[in-house]
Amino acid sequence: MKIKLFAAVAVFGFSTLTSAIAAEGPAQLEIVDRIAGPDGSWDYVSFDPVHRRLYVAHDTAVTVIDVDSGKVTPSLVAAQKAHSALPLAGGDEILVTNGASNTATIVNAQTGVIRATIPTGTSPDAALVEPTTGLGFVMNAHGGGITLIDLKAGVAAGTIPLEGALEFGVADGLGRVFVNIEDKGEIAVIDATARKVVAHWPMAGCEEPSGLAYAADAGVLIAACANGTAKVVSTASGQVTASLAIGEKPDAAFYDAQRHLAYIPSGGDGTLSVIAVRGPTDLAVIGTVVTRVRAKTGAVDPVTGKVYLPSADYDAPVAAGGRPTMKPGSFAVLVLGR
Repeated sequence: MKIKLFAAVAVFGFSTLTSAIAAEGPAQLEIVDRIAGPDGSWDYVSFDPVHRRLYVAHDTAVTVIDVDSGKVTPSLVAAQKAHSALPLAGGDEILVTNGASNTATIVNAQTGVIRATIPTGTSPDAALVEPTTGLGFVMNAHGGGITLIDLKAGVAAGTIPLEGALEFGVADGLGRVFVNIEDKGEIAVIDATARKVVAHWPMAGCEEPSGLAYAADAGVLIAACANGTAKVVSTASGQVTASLAIGEKPDAAFYDAQRHLAYIPSGGDGTLSVIAVRGPTDLAVIGTVVTRVRAKTGAVDPVTGKVYLPSADYDAPVAAGGRPTMKPGSFAVLVLGR
């Protein structure tokens, strides 16, 4: 069923295409494909819209998927517990964070050749590029604050002290960076030019915030909390303007600006929450799509609107309180489309 277009009526700068999508809800969104890949744990995935590639940060390597051809490169480059593989320079390079070696590497996206290896703080996790300074920001999960990287020179460019377990971060393109602090239930606000923290925004009722999406057109952040809620935070005031019910144990949140839809995959119950962003104070979960337990991170293709979620099947722990074991050959990226 195709989305119907109506006469353009602007509300908070959003077209009626948003209303059409929201009205139809996620009923059209379903698993349409599974792309098999190498086994192993994973963390964040990133989408390169220029070369139309999906990067999966695996434990020991970065896997690349050409989303149009379906071609899979199991190991573009070796990694040491990779958490992020972020496209740079129009997709010609990627920035990889290595949690086990406390380093970040700048890698040729075609050949996998490492151009630079940069020391970071302890357990580097999420990463972003701050556009007004051109610097890479690496969030260190277990100490060391934020490592700044001169991406052209391939060297560390300083540190921004910030206490706590740092999770995902986003830049607003206007010189501010927002970072979830997992063990404090808050968002830290950073002035990128001044290289300092300028505010802490608490999110009452948010336990262990991880994923963070930025809807620039609405001026809001959407923080995914481990206790089955998402907090909507105004970037103008720093106030929580809404709480939304989502699945348990999410680890990512991402935004499709073209369709005004935010997505939060929750690994605890194997669901994907679809959130319509109609305006600064008008957000709503318009439905939930069943995915797979432990499918907790993902990315969206801004052109097609397809959503990509890494997943795998697991055997129950051998001993009580132990960790489940991934079933061999079960890793696959779920493709959700309409």
